[in-house]
Amino acid sequence: MSILRIYIIKINSNKSTYMKVYFNNSCKICKAEIDLYKKEKIQEIDWIDITGNEVAEKETSRSNKELLRRLHVKEGETILKGAEAFLAVWKKIPKYNFLYNFFKLPIIFTLFSFFYEIIAFFLYLKNKKQLKN
Repeated sequence: MSILRIYIIKINSNKSTYMKVYFNNSCKICKAEIDLYKKEKIQEIDWIDITGNEVAEKETSRSNKELLRRLHVKEGETILKGAEAFLAVWKKIPKYNFLYNFFKLPIIFTLFSFFYEIIAFFLYLKNKKQLKN
């Protein structure tokens, strides 16, 4: 629980930091969700498609497989992944702050992380054909 508190403090202190969001634009479900966020036109967010993107691998120090497996966010030198990455995105977009405020609650965050990992795993299985051999 102390890790979550430290993380939330980190998000609060980085409120105006420029953010890069690494997502799979080839996944229809992923693209649909990210397109909702893009409509908000937040200038401090750069949306990076990871599909065949070697630059994204270098910027995040993550393999193509790792990037395909979960959403990633880079704020400064910090790389967040999975549920923590979603918290950072929702914190940055005023329209979605209510999601941040709800899902940051410790018990809710634990459940959110658990179910996110299950869904992300099945999306990964569906999209893993994109991996380089």
